Amino acid sequence: MVERLSMTAYQADHLHVHTPAAALPNDPFVAGFGEYLHRSPTARFAAVQAAALLVEHGFTVIDETEDGGWPNSPGNYVLVRDGAVVAIVIPEGASSSSAYRIIGAHTDSPALQLKDNPTLSNNGFLQCNVEIYGGPILASWFDTDLRIAGSIITSDGEEHLVASPAVARLPHLAVHLDREKNKSFAPQVQDHMQPVLAVDGDYDNVMAYCAELAGVAVDDIVAHELFLTPAAEIGRLGIDHAMIASSRLDNLSSVYPGLLAILHAAGCDIAGFGVTTDNIGAPASRDIAILACFDHEEIGSGTRTGASGPLLQDVLTRTTHALGGNAETLASQLSRSSCISADAAHSVHPNYAQHHDARNFPVLGRGSVVKFNANHRYATDVHTTALYRRIAERIGEPVQGFVGRNNMPCGTTIGPLTSVRLGIPTVDVGVPLLSMHSTRELAHRDDLVSMTKILAAYTAGATLR
Repeated sequence: MVERLSMTAYQADHLHVHTPAAALPNDPFVAGFGEYLHRSPTARFAAVQAAALLVEHGFTVIDETEDGGWPNSPGNYVLVRDGAVVAIVIPEGASSSSAYRIIGAHTDSPALQLKDNPTLSNNGFLQCNVEIYGGPILASWFDTDLRIAGSIITSDGEEHLVASPAVARLPHLAVHLDREKNKSFAPQVQDHMQPVLAVDGDYDNVMAYCAELAGVAVDDIVAHELFLTPAAEIGRLGIDHAMIASSRLDNLSSVYPGLLAILHAAGCDIAGFGVTTDNIGAPASRDIAILACFDHEEIGSGTRTGASGPLLQDVLTRTTHALGGNAETLASQLSRSSCISADAAHSVHPNYAQHHDARNFPVLGRGSVVKFNANHRYATDVHTTALYRRIAERIGEPVQGFVGRNNMPCGTTIGPLTSVRLGIPTVDVGVPLLSMHSTRELAHRDDLVSMTKILAAYTAGATLR
């Protein structure tokens, strides 16, 4: 009679399998960042979640529609305008002559947006009819679990934020049916980018499912802004678990450090978030700290909540006037103010190093990045470079530089838009990423913590000149 070996015995006697338990280190920074990422599948969610975090720590919500309701006394305030959020810290002793210290970032990322009529039905499959938002790496969206998230407005005027679990997928065509797939991949975005939501199920209408998410009748929906976004939660990679994998690192990797910096400016202890401030010190400035996180950067910023719109100017003007200033006062304030525009930077890719300048490239784990461009695609200049590097040097944090190849135009950020619109000296910075605009970008937790400390030192009153 043949003796049957258990799998455990077989492994032990023949395979010598070693599977040590994955012991992830306790890291409150990564835990908090991961929670914020997962709760922020779209720009509107990112803005609401940011405001919720600030309110939890004593910030007061501003109703910008209320006449005479703008804050005119020391305190901590937050404003949400659709997918944008602005936080304001007015310290004791601030006045209409105080300068502004501004951190800028953006809340949106490339995505697949549901069209007004989002239902497709093909060969027994219920599919989502989408258009491309921003500039994603299209290949990364295939075979990625997706969720539906965004805003629904009903006939009573109420807005409902909804977020599903993983429900949709954009399947690749099997290599057996396309033998040339691995030689080139260029999907036709109208025909090949429509995710599968159901197969011969109970649903024949995408909006019926979305209505169910919102707890409303489908006939009551009058408008929607819904996206398909990656459903996977944050991952920790590398032998030391120091690398972070997630969607929307561009640019929530700047929004979250900005939130912690503005909390520090408000006098909150951010050690519980995994950021020590021993070498930063307590806030000691009469300048007004601002965190402005705009929407629509990925599509050019030309909206009422984008950096080209009036949002930041509205906030600064109304704050100055509420504190007793006027147009002349505001002009003087802006000339003394500064802005750190925080958006992700491109780490050198070990397999494609030829796409970077040989001497001016950043690497994951070696600090945040100052971004330069001779044609001012970035707003960085000599004075603002010195501002950022001097703050970093004072608190002992590393800083890298990025300049693109001469034959490879760089992108741009909200920095030049803010600087040109308001005349505020601005520096463009960010943490280095790999796979930017993929559904699974890669960052290093040390870079995020380091930039958080620099931003916190800046808002707390680090010397600017």
